[in-house]
Amino acid sequence: MRIFLDVFMSNETIVTAAMLAIGDELLSGRTKDKNIGHLADVLLLAGIDLKEVRIVADDEDAIVSALNALRSQYDYVFTSGGIGPTHDDITADAIAKAFGVPCEHDAEAMRLMGEMYARREMEFTEARQRMARMPLGSKHIANPVSTAPGFNIGNVYVMAGVPQVFQAMLDNVIPTLKTGARVLSTAISCPYGEGEIGTPLGLIQKAHPDTSIGSYPRYVGQFFSTEIVVRGRSAELVENVAAEVRAMIETIRQSKAKENQSAEA
Repeated sequence: MRIFLDVFMSNETIVTAAMLAIGDELLSGRTKDKNIGHLADVLLLAGIDLKEVRIVADDEDAIVSALNALRSQYDYVFTSGGIGPTHDDITADAIAKAFGVPCEHDAEAMRLMGEMYARREMEFTEARQRMARMPLGSKHIANPVSTAPGFNIGNVYVMAGVPQVFQAMLDNVIPTLKTGARVLSTAISCPYGEGEIGTPLGLIQKAHPDTSIGSYPRYVGQFFSTEIVVRGRSAELVENVAAEVRAMIETIRQSKAKENQSAEA
């Protein structure tokens, strides 16, 4: 059996998170999001459950509404996009509004960015200074790629939409977060399609609510098959449920063999 993330933490705390991806370009399809999948992978390894993802337009009221809903429900909220230098980069203003604080030019961010542009012999324009604005009381999220920091306020972590910068910022955030029990998983190859396994697999899931059983159909040539993935926070539980899944597959195999024998007779 292949059990992944096999270092099981004794801490049974479940830590939850949500993501808010911001930008008209995401909703129009002009930009293909790469940050959601990366965040999901990183949080899984850290023992944090990503429970919800929302994508909203560059609209202040939409951002405020979504953020307030998410931050009240989950331990952490991660945002991406809308902290650049253009007129439609309104994320900092919207988050300040959600927290009821002013959005101001941060003195340390202004210093860092001013020095960076001076080294590059570029003008620190008014537009570029917009990237130093953040809600009053925020803490910086370091940006080793392009200097302009993200920020953290409350349980909200605000990061750039550019994937390279988002990933670099996230690397600085993850070590500061509380984590919970990690999710373990094992994958089982099943030679039958979902139409044949759906009912018995559903009964196994119902009997083990502390696990999550996913089925992922495959079609090769003229035949359907399925990869079944069992997830849980206990190695013993995952192993036991996986054994039940394998027994289910064997039961189906035997039933089909009897049907074939009857047909041949």
